[in-house]
Amino acid sequence: MSTLALTLRDSSTMLRRNLLHARRYPSLTLNLLLTPVMLLLLFVYIFGDVMSAGMGGGADRDAYVAYLVPGLILMTIGSTTIGTAVSVSNDMTEGIIARFRTMAIHRGSVLVGHVIGSVLQSVLSVVFVGVVALAIGFRSTDATALEWLAAFGLVAAFSVALTWIAVGMGLISPNAEAASNNALPLIFLPLISSTFVPIDAMPGWFQPIAEYQPFTPAIETLRGLLLGTEIGHNGWLALVWCVALTVLGYFWSKSVFDRDPR
Repeated sequence: MSTLALTLRDSSTMLRRNLLHARRYPSLTLNLLLTPVMLLLLFVYIFGDVMSAGMGGGADRDAYVAYLVPGLILMTIGSTTIGTAVSVSNDMTEGIIARFRTMAIHRGSVLVGHVIGSVLQSVLSVVFVGVVALAIGFRSTDATALEWLAAFGLVAAFSVALTWIAVGMGLISPNAEAASNNALPLIFLPLISSTFVPIDAMPGWFQPIAEYQPFTPAIETLRGLLLGTEIGHNGWLALVWCVALTVLGYFWSKSVFDRDPR
């Protein structure tokens, strides 16, 4: 078999292994998934009227739901990838990686299996959050088929980027608890982005913090694709962030994984 064929075969085997783990231990994925869902319900039904009034322009709760959902979709991806960091850390500390190193398998297939499995879980989680959003009134009637396709591509690319970063965080963590803590920025960053309120509504000193980070341009791009708002330069920024984080996460993870096992 060629090197490519071996790589694909071994990666698909590792993918099945990770999906089986996710099916047998669904509590971690469920707990991480509930965070964006609870925030969605909280900010719509508890804070919705106040938040929409603060946005001005005669916005109502329905308008705030439309504003909120794109940010919560990307926050869902960040939440899901924390489970990836924990899973990778468990593999590194429980001895299975040492066993894999003695077997005739492609070394990178272990990481590729984690990444593909996490991306699939992220997409399913986004679909679940989207169903909840539709149930409480979110609508995207103006988006064309091409814009929906671009939105799906953005979600997938952002998921791949964050997953590779989460894999690196899991590899450097001494245990599952440390991996969970190291990956917390993937949930924290959406909280200080344009997820909940426009950047213009934030204090002047805080606006650069919210603006110059990966989540805000991705959120504004997804918001523009689904709701028809202005995207501007955010589309290119989101693409650059996705590529940069993917490349950084891949080479970081590969470098750590190729070291001698701990």
